[in-house]
Amino acid sequence: MYKVLKREQIVPNIHLLAIESSSVHQNARAGEFVVVRADERGERIPLNLVDWNKDSVSMVFMEVGTSTSKLASLKPGDEIATLAGPLGKPTEEVQGKKIACIGGCYGIGALLPVIRMFKEKGNHVTTIIEARSEFLLYWQDKLREYSDEFQEITRDGTKGHKGHINDVLVDYIKKNNVDMVYVQGCTYLTYLCSEITRPSGIKTIVGLNPIMVDATGMCGVCRVIVAGETKFGCVDGPEFDGHQVDWDNLIARRKIYINEEISSLSFYECERYG
Repeated sequence: MYKVLKREQIVPNIHLLAIESSSVHQNARAGEFVVVRADERGERIPLNLVDWNKDSVSMVFMEVGTSTSKLASLKPGDEIATLAGPLGKPTEEVQGKKIACIGGCYGIGALLPVIRMFKEKGNHVTTIIEARSEFLLYWQDKLREYSDEFQEITRDGTKGHKGHINDVLVDYIKKNNVDMVYVQGCTYLTYLCSEITRPSGIKTIVGLNPIMVDATGMCGVCRVIVAGETKFGCVDGPEFDGHQVDWDNLIARRKIYINEEISSLSFYECERYG
């Protein structure tokens, strides 16, 4: 069992979870994830590592169903049944590049260790975060610390640019010599950014979130098609070249798991709920 050190709601439905650990930090790198299980009967949930030290690891998650609701109810001193990791392949380390890093929803938190690594490697980092409204944006000060430029987008115009990421990103890459775009968030956000950068050929790395079970490559549930080949999100990812992902296949597989009660929502809204 693993002790909960902290659990707090950052913004509605988005929570920070810090778990006691004396070993995960030894090999943890930006872009990797852990698998947690709230109790012995709970499902295994993959969560991006957002921070770590010699005493604990921290994750950000979105509360959308029974298992994440269990995590959201935890208090300091409680225990969880499983903490496995670090898992996956770390983010590619590059140097001297101009990189635009984009995050939405739980992906805002997942950006933190990545932009920190990019900045430490001497890259020029532009961070862009987006949400439906100002009250859903978070960690601006943490992200600004490692960003040369910082922008916010809200669809209702309550903070920063009004509109969608496509308006801001199209304009940004027109005005700047961008070497790489990095995206964390829902499937629609990663897909949209990949399509925006495709015509200009800008390298685009996306953090995918296919459904996982064992997270070791054995079950095959998290398979995705990348450059015409079958890959597994857990061991080959979770980050891939967005221009090589078969998005039609990925989206179709995710739709299988969408809850009936939100089936009438638009695809963008469905992805926001999970």
